[in-house]
Amino acid sequence: MNKVLKKSVAVFGLVAVSVAASATTVHVLARNNGNTYSDAGSFVGATTASDYGFQNTAYSLNSRQVGNAPDLTPAAESSVKAVVHIKVKKTQQVQEQQMIDPFEFFFGGDPRGGARRSEPVVGYGSGVIISSDGYIMTNNHVVDGGDELSVTLNDNRTFKAKLIGSDPSSDIALIKVEAKDLPTIPFGNSENLRLGEWVLAVGNPFNLTSTVTAGIISAKSRAAATSGPLGVGAFIQTDAAVNPGNSGGALVNAAGELVGINTMIYSQTGNYAGYSFAVPINIAAKVVADIKKYGTVQRGMLGVSGADVTSELVQKEGLKVNEGFYIADFAEISAALAAGIEKGDVITAIDGHRITSFAQLQEQISRFRPGDAVQVTVNRKGTEKTYKVTLRNQEGGSKLLQQAPNKADNRLGATLKELSPSELRAYGLSYGLVVQSLQSGALRKAGVREGFVLLTANNTPLRSLRDLSQVISTLDKGGRSSRASRSTLLLRGFYPETGEVMTFTVDL
Repeated sequence: MNKVLKKSVAVFGLVAVSVAASATTVHVLARNNGNTYSDAGSFVGATTASDYGFQNTAYSLNSRQVGNAPDLTPAAESSVKAVVHIKVKKTQQVQEQQMIDPFEFFFGGDPRGGARRSEPVVGYGSGVIISSDGYIMTNNHVVDGGDELSVTLNDNRTFKAKLIGSDPSSDIALIKVEAKDLPTIPFGNSENLRLGEWVLAVGNPFNLTSTVTAGIISAKSRAAATSGPLGVGAFIQTDAAVNPGNSGGALVNAAGELVGINTMIYSQTGNYAGYSFAVPINIAAKVVADIKKYGTVQRGMLGVSGADVTSELVQKEGLKVNEGFYIADFAEISAALAAGIEKGDVITAIDGHRITSFAQLQEQISRFRPGDAVQVTVNRKGTEKTYKVTLRNQEGGSKLLQQAPNKADNRLGATLKELSPSELRAYGLSYGLVVQSLQSGALRKAGVREGFVLLTANNTPLRSLRDLSQVISTLDKGGRSSRASRSTLLLRGFYPETGEVMTFTVDL
């Protein structure tokens, strides 16, 4: 009996010690970590103008470690408030299906018959509030061709939005709502991102609002495979889940800073397959800043062409470096050539930032405008040299460009627009401009009606509004040199409603 009593006492004693130890542990953890958990989502800071000219609130998050991973809840809770849902109403042309005419089928003509009709469609995407007074950044492909834009905030308020400007080359657009004191996400520095760093993708996939997914930085300066017109070759690659509807949403770091705009995925099914790509904020923020200030993106140009350094290129050209951008040729007017850089040089750094590929070169140069000076370091047959290069604009000058569409619009007395990808597909076209509206001017006098799709001007394909402006500029220069009093523009195109192809002679 004594033995049983002793064993019972020992067991109860062990249980009592365990309970006491557990209570002490809980008390210590609550005392040490209680404050961290209670104010994990708080932020401090004042609204000030950012480096890019937007009223943006900077804040500091009290993050904590969960095991070996960072706690992402403060970043998620703060950033989701500044990511919006964008609804886009568009009009697309649809071929009406009609009965096949046997006579047309056997004896020529279009057996399909029918005419095109306009049909409203609705698209969805995401956007990021970057300024407390209502400026929102998104993707160009989200709002492209939209007739009506509406924005729904995280608190369910809905506003009509207007398009301020867009840049198809970077797939970035700037829209605005009339509101004040909106929550924002502060700009981070995408150049400081590190491989393996945790990031969040915030957006509205499949029309599900306020969705947050997590992943890591898989690669930087990634030249994503795309057949579109994108000029960005320096994407951030992550494995954060991004799906249709996420486009235009935020990629944020663990501190809750905006480091990228989610743009595309690599997938054979159309849905997320482990690879998502974002435009770095250092590129995207400069694009929207230019749109806001100048009406168009100001791109500084080195004026070089070539290829990434590879082992084959090293052997072929006898290079003394194993990475960088090899210069094979120069543009017709080249800032690099004017500064003293030569063919066969390998660019290894821009302003001290290491360059190992064209994507990195493009990423660095995209931060500058025409007229800005950069330090370009090259390796020339084993000798390192640094040159001060004053960047030029797309036309070869060093001045900032005015908004390109204005000249063509004003001269022709019309409002023109580049066809959206969906419109191009519907019409079976590779390019074209549509006459949105007409005022009194050259096009109206020539007999052109609204809705006419311009394909060529003086046999020059019209892939952009700038193409038409350049044709008109060439005519102006020719007229001045020959002292001609009037220039003639031959515009070829068609009316989508009837499919009728026509050529108009327009006197400028």
